[in-house]
Amino acid sequence: MYDLTSIESIRYLSNKYGFNFKKGLGQNFLTDKGVLSKILQEQTTPGVLEIGPGFGTLTAALATKAQKVVSIEIDKNLEKVLAETLAGFSNIKIVFGDILKIDLKKLLAEEFNGDIIDVAANLPYYITTPVIMLLLEMRLNIRKIILMIQKEVAQRITSKPGTKDYGALSVACQYYSNPKIVTYVSPDKFIPRPKVDSVVISLEVLKEPKVIVKDE
Repeated sequence: MYDLTSIESIRYLSNKYGFNFKKGLGQNFLTDKGVLSKILQEQTTPGVLEIGPGFGTLTAALATKAQKVVSIEIDKNLEKVLAETLAGFSNIKIVFGDILKIDLKKLLAEEFNGDIIDVAANLPYYITTPVIMLLLEMRLNIRKIILMIQKEVAQRITSKPGTKDYGALSVACQYYSNPKIVTYVSPDKFIPRPKVDSVVISLEVLKEPKVIVKDE
């Protein structure tokens, strides 16, 4: 078993499988056990959908707590790495594809039989808003969405009316959920080191929107 928060382990696996981090896919892997623990504290359902497993750091941690983890990964070059790092788990399924193109309703019905799940993800900036809105607007059986995202986006999501960060994203997220910031994560907690600060944010999905409107 690898310590997947270890920079040495990540470098070893990268060299072994000839893996190169892709900036365009936002591939920055978490190396801090404390942050990992705070994410796990937010997760409580038996089933978890993960988006972007990377080398499987969060995936493996989730699988020690959840009964089943289904993880969607866009980068097929990670297939051999994940096969090795997650080899000891029988409750993890990796699905290779684009989260924005996969039939999520079908996938969740097949894998979780309609049960309520949590979602966990480390999202690159360029797909953060589309993924959040997809998960919220589809009205899937999701209890909570736990995300690692850029700090500025998290501040917009959680901002209050009348503040400078309050806008369309704030309104949409607060219409469908109760968002809260869990913890701040500095760039030195990742490899490679990103140029921005990150935040773990939790969106507790509402059973019904706070305000009922005729046309959403």
